[in-house]
Amino acid sequence: MKKSFLVSCILLLNVLSTPVSVQAQYSGLGKDSLDPATIKRYAPTALPANVTRPIEAILDVRSPGLGMVTPDGKRMFFTWSITGTVQVWRLDGAQRFPIQVTGGQDATTIAGMTPDGKYLLLSRDRQGEENPGLYLQSTNGGALELIQHQAGVRTLLQYVGNDSRTIYFSANDIKPDSSVIYRYDLQTKKKVQISGGEGIWWIADVYVNLQTGDREKFLFAKATGSQSREYYEYDVKTRQTTPLIGQNEQQEYSVQYGANKGEYLVLTPKFGEFRRLYRYQNQQFTPITPEIKADIASFNIDDQRQRILYSINDGGYNRLQAIAATTFEAIALPQFPNADHVYAGQTTRNGRFTTLGVETAKSPRLSYIYDWQTEQLTQWLLPSTPEIDTSKFAVAKLESYPTRDGKTIPIFVYRSPQCENSPQNPLPKPCPVIVHFHGGPEGQSIPGFNRYAQIFVNAGFVFVEPNVRGSEGYGKAWLNADNGSDRLKVITDIEDASIYLRKNWQVNGIIPKIGILGGSYGGYAALMGMSKFAGSYDAGVSIVGISNLITFLNNTAPYRRILRISKYGDPVKDRQALIDLSPVTYSDRIKSPLLIIQGANDPRVPVGEAVQIQKILEQKKIPSQLVIFPDEGHGSSKRSNQVLEIGHTLDFFKKHLQN
Repeated sequence: MKKSFLVSCILLLNVLSTPVSVQAQYSGLGKDSLDPATIKRYAPTALPANVTRPIEAILDVRSPGLGMVTPDGKRMFFTWSITGTVQVWRLDGAQRFPIQVTGGQDATTIAGMTPDGKYLLLSRDRQGEENPGLYLQSTNGGALELIQHQAGVRTLLQYVGNDSRTIYFSANDIKPDSSVIYRYDLQTKKKVQISGGEGIWWIADVYVNLQTGDREKFLFAKATGSQSREYYEYDVKTRQTTPLIGQNEQQEYSVQYGANKGEYLVLTPKFGEFRRLYRYQNQQFTPITPEIKADIASFNIDDQRQRILYSINDGGYNRLQAIAATTFEAIALPQFPNADHVYAGQTTRNGRFTTLGVETAKSPRLSYIYDWQTEQLTQWLLPSTPEIDTSKFAVAKLESYPTRDGKTIPIFVYRSPQCENSPQNPLPKPCPVIVHFHGGPEGQSIPGFNRYAQIFVNAGFVFVEPNVRGSEGYGKAWLNADNGSDRLKVITDIEDASIYLRKNWQVNGIIPKIGILGGSYGGYAALMGMSKFAGSYDAGVSIVGISNLITFLNNTAPYRRILRISKYGDPVKDRQALIDLSPVTYSDRIKSPLLIIQGANDPRVPVGEAVQIQKILEQKKIPSQLVIFPDEGHGSSKRSNQVLEIGHTLDFFKKHLQN
């Protein structure tokens, strides 16, 4: 009792001694956490046509989703945002006229297809809440049939049985921070809970007897952190659940069944610096991919257990490889020598057709279907490039900058010819620079076809995308360098980018003006660049960014909290580190103009994160602007809102960096 009382007193003293700016200023998340007057006050304003029209033109340059083909190879279903919201479309043959099969204002995507090719399983969200529902629709089109869609609940498809009747889905409808698995009969419309317990669970794979078609074993995964996983195996016959791998390890694993009973495929960085694919059998790991200085980003084995497709993250470029599932010998794939990225999409349940995506810096992604039986490659989807010559798009150039502790940060740089300073093209002064930090923080900026970068390049900016420590693709030491309080050691990567650019990108002795931009974790990076490292950047735009790590962790959606705590730190145990890493702690240093953009329905970064720092800026009379989209969540999904979000960002940087 005395110890508990003492701990409570210490916590209370910590709170009372904390600066006002870092104490909790709000509670809850979503539109309901704000009063209507606040939403109305910060609603986005219209922009003139000369600002929006160039943005609309670039956003019209797009490619449909990678797509999913029916088992007979005669139809493809894919997502497309051409109506302004992501919806599902159908092609009745390669490069045929597309037919829209879903509509409305809510984003709808393909979750799966029954093996007989008769039905689609669709996921539909409402206004960016990220609490999607699950629906059924005939592949011939028609009305959607509700399976489950509940307010505040994430209903996610997990597996579709070979009988094309039984499906499995997960939902956090019992506890907000935990998910359970249900079995659902598409004919009787009845659901049965088959798993329970604490935590975020999903079905990683199902072992099916290829002779009988019976489901014999289930592989269940449980998240224990932002990257770490535990896996358990359920035997259908014995009804026994057995721990398989990851228990008490806090290790990163991705697991699927191999071709033979008792054999598993495991992707992990456990035994080296980079992720590698292993065969796991009799509790022994045997590598089945070469040892290279690059991460294997992902892998998949087809349902017939014939082929394993895996992707290599080659410094941000995606390289696709294939090996036989039994011998692990290399299998030839179609070659695309000029591609920046080659992606593998879905493989049909019968193992015959696989969707491939190919992207270059000068063209949106193209979608192909590869027929493994005939070895024929057919392009199914064509990108849209109305009124835009994509051959003039800037190509990312890989450069780098040094940090104060001797590390080298890779950056992708987009420049127009007008911003290339050379003897053949001498510039009177440097073009202004925008440094764009990616989200995650485990994300990665990659080269390729980049509409977003091109918008700023067209407007006369140099667009820079760093992969600071904490980013994917450079090994586990790089990825984990910013975990918890260690972030204090590497957060200076944000300032070091500006220091390098100001020193090395001068023209005629003139230092370029530099802006900082980012969304999600990138938005947090932008706020840190403007506060803790005030003076490093001449203007900043934070989109759905975190202003206070403590209030963020206390108010983010419950199912995300445990995953984010493992990356950022615990609000109680690591309280001081979180305070030292929060932009609001340094709000008194902010002196350069700042634009904050937020979705009211954001379940990841609560809208209160934006409002609380805007109030501080208003009190200090710092030039700032807050824009809240009442019908969006973690970023804008509707085309009209995307135009406004980019338009306000571009207009802001033009005003403060070009004038």
